[in-house]
Amino acid sequence: MQEFILFIMTFISVYIIYQLFVVLKYKRKKDNKNYKEPFEVLYLRRKYNLDMKKINFKTLLQVISLVSSFDIALIVSIISHIKNMYLQLLCGFVLILVFILLSYHIVYLIYKRKDLIIDERNK
Repeated sequence: MQEFILFIMTFISVYIIYQLFVVLKYKRKKDNKNYKEPFEVLYLRRKYNLDMKKINFKTLLQVISLVSSFDIALIVSIISHIKNMYLQLLCGFVLILVFILLSYHIVYLIYKRKDLIIDERNK
């Protein structure tokens, strides 16, 4: 039960922080001419050719915040079982890379199924 509470608390905390620093920043985008896309959006756009003209950017930010929060909460839950701090750091670093790449690939597959990917063959 403690692991579940840790997962939920981590998920909620990371989600709130992501909402404050990324999603709300986008809402003020119109005022800020130096606004840069979040790295996650840039990664999805460049690696998987997301068609940003068809995608609702606010919805994409919400999906990314949910996915990132889930990844981080899951990793915190997993590494909390490891007693050695150095091993926690090593496992956390490896797991975060694997989980992020895997989860964003799943996001890509969902958007591909919805036909929101630019097809390279049609260019």
